[in-house]
Amino acid sequence: MTRLSVNINKIATLRNSRGGNNPDLIQVALDCERFGAEGITVHPRPDERHIRYSDVYALKKVIQTEFNIEGNPLEEKFVELVLDVMPEQVTLVPDALGQITSNHGWDTIKHQDLLIRLIAPFKAAGIRTSIFVDPILEMVEAAKSTGADRIELYTEPFAEEFPNDPTKSVASYRKAAFRAHQIGLGVNAGHDLSLENLAFFNANVQPLDEVSIGHALICDALYYGLENTIQLYKRQLI
Repeated sequence: MTRLSVNINKIATLRNSRGGNNPDLIQVALDCERFGAEGITVHPRPDERHIRYSDVYALKKVIQTEFNIEGNPLEEKFVELVLDVMPEQVTLVPDALGQITSNHGWDTIKHQDLLIRLIAPFKAAGIRTSIFVDPILEMVEAAKSTGADRIELYTEPFAEEFPNDPTKSVASYRKAAFRAHQIGLGVNAGHDLSLENLAFFNANVQPLDEVSIGHALICDALYYGLENTIQLYKRQLI
């Protein structure tokens, strides 16, 4: 069964909007685990506008499931953080400074040598390394030779096309996941996955190791409550 990792960036955004510690990010992470999440994801950015670097250290002390840290490995501070914290997984994302949210995967062909160099210290430390890619077969194939253990398929294009043509929306992702499995890469997915499209994506894109979901899940929790929402998302992954 596909694992659910809850991205708690939006909890940090809410906390930071008023200062103080409400909501308590650490308690929310623990509650997510208690409610059934199989992992916690954070994406610290240089301006610390949501997850702070201090949050990452605090979370590492208490998380009992799998800790996934996302970020741009071109930022020296990010690399130092990951190697210091030693999460179970690091996901490398080609974000620009000030970018609101991730909006594309790596060009694993053009940046092959760079990715090999960036991934090496994480692999040497024994941290499972995933790289964010678009569902393009050539990018998936080139990801293998970077030394990555997994890819994370960038799913915003799927989510945008899904209401219009579900079959078309998922076609490239099905092919990408199948090819990744053939060449020995694990497959994660994330971005704009929701209760509306997750079950369809999971049923059609296999094998799928993990989905990382934050924005939609936290928005749904405003209506359904956090515990119920996590269970609703897990049901989509059966």
